[in-house]
Amino acid sequence: MITVRNLEKQYSGRTVLHDLSFSVDAGEIFGIVGRSGAGKSTLLRCFNGLESYQGGSVRVMGKEVSTLDGKELKTLRRDIGMIFQNFNLMGRRNVFENVAFPLQVWRRPKAETEERVAELLELTGLTDKRFERIQNLSGGQKQRVGIARALALNPKILLCDEATSALDPETTLTILDLLQDINARFNLTMVVVTHQMEVVKRICGRLLLLDKGRGLSLGRTEDLFLFSEKNLKNFTEEDYALLPSGTNIRIMFPRDIARQAVITAMARELDVDFVIVGGRLERYLDKVLGFLIINVPDESLEKVLRYLREHNLHREILDDERHVGERTG
Repeated sequence: MITVRNLEKQYSGRTVLHDLSFSVDAGEIFGIVGRSGAGKSTLLRCFNGLESYQGGSVRVMGKEVSTLDGKELKTLRRDIGMIFQNFNLMGRRNVFENVAFPLQVWRRPKAETEERVAELLELTGLTDKRFERIQNLSGGQKQRVGIARALALNPKILLCDEATSALDPETTLTILDLLQDINARFNLTMVVVTHQMEVVKRICGRLLLLDKGRGLSLGRTEDLFLFSEKNLKNFTEEDYALLPSGTNIRIMFPRDIARQAVITAMARELDVDFVIVGGRLERYLDKVLGFLIINVPDESLEKVLRYLREHNLHREILDDERHVGERTG
């Protein structure tokens, strides 16, 4: 659906996107994550031609964006919806008028506009807010209006630029659930730009980590987080302190009683005393997964690793500076 090859982007002679290459498949939710100034929004705007680029290729739905003329760009943008951090709604218009605006720009018949807006307000849970003024809405409701407006022309791609950054955590989850529902119902391709790690864990199947315009990591979200990919670990700054003696092992497991019992059974069966350094349960897409970090005496390391292998538990050996030793998937 979107293919980026060796993309280079400059501002005033300064390179802000460096040799980026990746693709976004039709129907997937793809995350672009990084700190402020990493180039995330600039990259996103290259997809719909709002930003030009000086090198490489950006192909969207089979079209090279840099070669499109004004009319062709307009047609491309009709098939690409966009939602924003600050909603970008028209304060002097009510909910219905905001959602209807793209349809009116494209001169769709009034009856078609009425029907489409009604469908979208029902989809986003705003039917009872049809004539409400924008200034009377909560932040979550405003973003739902933004989503409905972005879907008005039945786009094939939805670009989300920090769409939940202005929302509280509870409202963020409801918006993410809505986006997942839309993706599942319409097989809509989504690109989600964010600096919020919980967002990409919750809805993105794959992600690209950007830092100062460079792609540091690319892959399945679950793999990059659970297996503590080095660049992502530096970005997320894990909040546990590893013990300097013994061997620290990070064990990944789904949240179910049987696998949690394996850890307890291991200590009993092997007669090994270990220290629990840290742990966490997190949601990745529709699964709840977690990790436990234990510190094992060096003399017990081999039998502990053998036990973990036999029970098919993902594990990796850690130290304070880097991940070392064996890693399994």
